[in-house]
Amino acid sequence: MESNMSTVVVEPVVAETSKALSDELKSHTAAAHAAAEESSFVAELMGGSLDAAALVSLLDQSMVIYRAMETALAAHADHPQLGAFIDPKLARVAALEADMAFHHGENWEEQLADGTIEIVPATAAYAAALTAVGAESIEFLLAHHYVRYMGDLSGGLIISRMVQRHYGIAEKGLNFYSFEAITKPKPYKDAYRELLDTTDFSRAQKDAILNFAAESFELNRAVFVDLAAARTATLAA
Repeated sequence: MESNMSTVVVEPVVAETSKALSDELKSHTAAAHAAAEESSFVAELMGGSLDAAALVSLLDQSMVIYRAMETALAAHADHPQLGAFIDPKLARVAALEADMAFHHGENWEEQLADGTIEIVPATAAYAAALTAVGAESIEFLLAHHYVRYMGDLSGGLIISRMVQRHYGIAEKGLNFYSFEAITKPKPYKDAYRELLDTTDFSRAQKDAILNFAAESFELNRAVFVDLAAARTATLAA
């Protein structure tokens, strides 16, 4: 059972002042990243042993999470450090809205509001953190910006192809995984890493970004745990 998995302990960051921030982020989040990717829900979904409904449930959670994150980011669009990272080419809410309409119908907003579309507790907690902590901490928002968007850009096309093959989901219901405005992901990601490395963050800010980034994988893993539990409960009903 997913709920029996041991929780990854995110150790406080040990500063490596000689390393670029992008390199520190990669090494500091490695364990938490692996734990999130190895969760049973993700492994089974990508392995083809679930169904289209499981993928739609994941998109539902993403809708709530990205709305909270992009709303919080918009409030900091003019911030001298964070503002440069906020690029409309990365924004996912409009794509997710199209996916929601495709999978749930045009009244999906009503279904989301009345609970017909299930949002698991971990998703609600994640969105609440993005709203509350994101209002005060640009380090928190940048960490989540990095983890989520760079992860989406790296794996989106692969995920889209896999779920189309496994579950027969139409491409027009998988807009979330398509970055039409970014035709060459690698140069974009290289430029993003360069921006991380050249933005004038203090050592204290860098340490906060590193720890928030590792914690963000745990917030994502908690969503996967709850999705697995919700699916088990539905199948047992």
